[in-house]
Amino acid sequence: MEPTQIQQWARERIEELPGAILTRPFGDDHDVYRVTDKIFMMVTEKPGRPIVTLKARPADSALLREAFTQIIPGWHMNKRHWITLDPGPELEREMVRDLVTESYLLVVEGLPARLRPVDPAVFGQTAHTD
Repeated sequence: MEPTQIQQWARERIEELPGAILTRPFGDDHDVYRVTDKIFMMVTEKPGRPIVTLKARPADSALLREAFTQIIPGWHMNKRHWITLDPGPELEREMVRDLVTESYLLVVEGLPARLRPVDPAVFGQTAHTD
């Protein structure tokens, strides 16, 4: 895996998330993704390594950190509510995409209904016909 691969996968998923916008409030070295005014992902470098930082439920955050050495407490963020993805072989494309989606939906759930770009209860579900 290329070290920047996790960032590429995360950015690809962003393109599919309604209302996600890129901002750079901390400078050009920090891509900060928001829904309305709420941050759900940051893409930057931790000295020498490309990283992706995502919002997570505290219980999920703890479980992910225990299960994967490439998932660490959020770098420069609240350690209970944020995780950082370090590049490495444990992190596969679908997992990164799922974690980005979870972070996005966690933020969307906290928005007033009138500001939500999607319904978090059904976003991403497909209808099955028999």
